[in-house]
Amino acid sequence: MLLEALYHVPRDKWAYAYDNSTIHLRIRTKRDDLEQVIAMTGDKYNWAGTYQEFKMEKAAHDLMFDYWEVDVRPRYRRLSYAFKLVAGTETIYMLDSGLQHDPPSPPGECFEFPYIHEIDVFKVPEWAKEAVFYQIIPERYANGNPDNDPKPVENWGGTPKFDNFFGGDLQGVLDHLDHLVDLGINAIYFTPLFTSPSYHKYDTTDYRQVDPHFGDNALLKKVTEACHERGIRVVLDAVFNHCGEQFPPFQDVLKHGQNSKYAGWFHINEFPVKIKDGMPTYDTFGFYGNMPKFNTANSEVKEYLLGVAEYWIREIKLDGWRLDVANEIDHHFWRDFRNVVKRVNPEAYIIGEVWSDSLNWLLGDQFDSVMNYPFADKVLEFFCGGMDGYNFSNEMGSLIMRYPQQTNEVIFNMLCTHDTPRLLTRVGGDKRKLKLCVVFLFTYIGTPCIFYGDEIGLTGNTDPDCRKCMEWDPQKQDRELFDFYKMMIALRKKHVVLRQGRFRFLQANSGNPCIIYERLDHRMHFTVWMNNTDKACVLSHPIQTSDWQDALTGERVAPDSGTMNISLDPYGFRILYRHIK
Repeated sequence: MLLEALYHVPRDKWAYAYDNSTIHLRIRTKRDDLEQVIAMTGDKYNWAGTYQEFKMEKAAHDLMFDYWEVDVRPRYRRLSYAFKLVAGTETIYMLDSGLQHDPPSPPGECFEFPYIHEIDVFKVPEWAKEAVFYQIIPERYANGNPDNDPKPVENWGGTPKFDNFFGGDLQGVLDHLDHLVDLGINAIYFTPLFTSPSYHKYDTTDYRQVDPHFGDNALLKKVTEACHERGIRVVLDAVFNHCGEQFPPFQDVLKHGQNSKYAGWFHINEFPVKIKDGMPTYDTFGFYGNMPKFNTANSEVKEYLLGVAEYWIREIKLDGWRLDVANEIDHHFWRDFRNVVKRVNPEAYIIGEVWSDSLNWLLGDQFDSVMNYPFADKVLEFFCGGMDGYNFSNEMGSLIMRYPQQTNEVIFNMLCTHDTPRLLTRVGGDKRKLKLCVVFLFTYIGTPCIFYGDEIGLTGNTDPDCRKCMEWDPQKQDRELFDFYKMMIALRKKHVVLRQGRFRFLQANSGNPCIIYERLDHRMHFTVWMNNTDKACVLSHPIQTSDWQDALTGERVAPDSGTMNISLDPYGFRILYRHIK
């Protein structure tokens, strides 16, 4: 047993309250090193009368480690615990006081979860577990009102550039809500809508006004109400890291320099405020001089931006915020932001844009979720032939173990966005690979999101090419692909297990790009079989029960002498399920 690999701390993702009565415990060990891990648990005030042992399950693994997990429901909401680790004839006990070979004398040496306080339990919005999101860039979605077009405006469907306009607006969204309802969408994430000189609106100049090229505040309220009537939630983009250079307080700083009453609103490194030798004398988003960075520690800035967040939650009954460049804003600001937003709408869904490990923001006091770019990168690398099943299972296991379960259940999963090449382009135009990616997206744990147009076959490389106009001519849409997305969305919405059940790989081997994985809860068991190669194959896995059914065709499927054998076409898949009696 490699003792140096053992890890557990009684906090964050390793020991946390999942709900008001359940504590999740996790421990890390060396890969394939232990045969068994047992959680020894009890109440410190009555250890003998409450003592229970729980066999822990190997929930995930990565290249070097196994991760064991167990759910414990302590009778009195408090828990003392230790771990019994077994490898062959060797037994080690892991306690708060350290490692030892002799059985412990609890509870004094044990780890502690002192008490499950309801106010401390990290609660995520329940509706987000059920959501299927659709990301819309309003300027590129549909032109519903040519009268509010910017000048000049190009013909719909032209080549996107960094600075051109096509006239998309909120009326266009309203006109095409039936498309989303037909697809099965029940949540929209809009990129910024507020007044700005650009088409993308990430350089905001007025945070309380819808850009006139999109419509007005009354139209946004009408769109939101129409969405709500159709069971569609609405999330807006909050650009609070920076503003546009035309933002009036920044213009005042340009005019009055250090005498401006707004000088403290920004990170000014040198006066006068200007571009000097190609570099701004103030902090910006990246090095873009037209996007000055807010000083969110400034009390006036904080009051202004939190007022904006609260205003839109109240004004249009907003269902949540996506937070742009969230990792470059101080944690104090986000804690106050969460308090303000949740006070008005406790079920508001808060999604941070953080591209890497985000645990610091996902401990219950800041965000509910983050945009899961690591998920997209690993999924696309695998289905484009960049790794085998063994390494893919390692990568996904590592991602699952990054966060507590309630976060995993609402992590914002997508395969492409406005900041990446489009899905069909990323898979080399191969619809079979695209479909494998989509199947994985909708059968994996977390909240899935589709980038507008992916469902009808839009292509595009990196920005600006990925931000093409939506294609509304049915003759130019891939309707077969639309029907495929619609089928997978319906499957996910129909079965709770695909939204909240346990995820685990059943087969993922070295040198083999074919995989089998499961979603499982107390009522239903799904298995997903994928041939990620250009040749037909047969996948086999030991399965004893015979009451399996194809989730898409309804066909009955039975194992042969305790082994399920599934024939798959090149880049083919099959989804089976059974009810647990």
